[in-house]
Amino acid sequence: MIPARLGSTRLPGKPLAEIGGAPMIVQVLRRAEAAAIGPVVVACGEGAIAEVVRAAGGVAMLTDPDLPSGSDRIFAALSTIDPAGRHDIVINLQGDLPSFDPASLSALLGVLDNERYDIATLVAPITDVAEARASSVVKAVCGFGAGGVAPALYFSRHPVPWGEGPLWHHVGVYAYRRAALARFVAAPPTPLEQREKLEQLRALELGLRIGAARIAHAPFGVDTPDDLDRARKEYATRCPPQ
Repeated sequence: MIPARLGSTRLPGKPLAEIGGAPMIVQVLRRAEAAAIGPVVVACGEGAIAEVVRAAGGVAMLTDPDLPSGSDRIFAALSTIDPAGRHDIVINLQGDLPSFDPASLSALLGVLDNERYDIATLVAPITDVAEARASSVVKAVCGFGAGGVAPALYFSRHPVPWGEGPLWHHVGVYAYRRAALARFVAAPPTPLEQREKLEQLRALELGLRIGAARIAHAPFGVDTPDDLDRARKEYATRCPPQ
């Protein structure tokens, strides 16, 4: 499921911004469809988004535009489109990742092959000091061994953990077991969530277990007009036409 709304303050109308000849939400839809791991639904806050998704052959579900988060939006859409609970896992793919690698969704879903995890997410290595120090880059505390999946023990805007070793850039894409998503959205914001301004800390504070899969590079997200210009240039050289 791809949550999308028009109310971005830094880039108004963001889902409808043109990239590579199509609205950004359609480019993200295509990435999700290319993963071929299940049905794809765009959970929309407004009818204008639903119109472009349906015109592109996608499935759109309208939700209350005032819902507080993407997690709430996908849960509302899921409850409407699948009230019988046929699907037991739901992926939350952000609608501002137009060049997201579809293979990363398969890696994300694979984390939940391990029954110890309630939620799956992705991390990528931090490669320079500026990235490590940027508060906009969320860091995940993971201790990877030989495998490509590790428990996510904490998330912070500060460069943690201390000491020598890799730092991990958290990629805010999630796969939830359905019961975990229901528990998450039913709970009020928690103290660490409010302190760090990171919604995923609510899951940890509730005792839900998050597993993180490593990917090679963090995908580029579009949040500002400058990001949009960069995405258009990168898309022209790196992504196939749609």
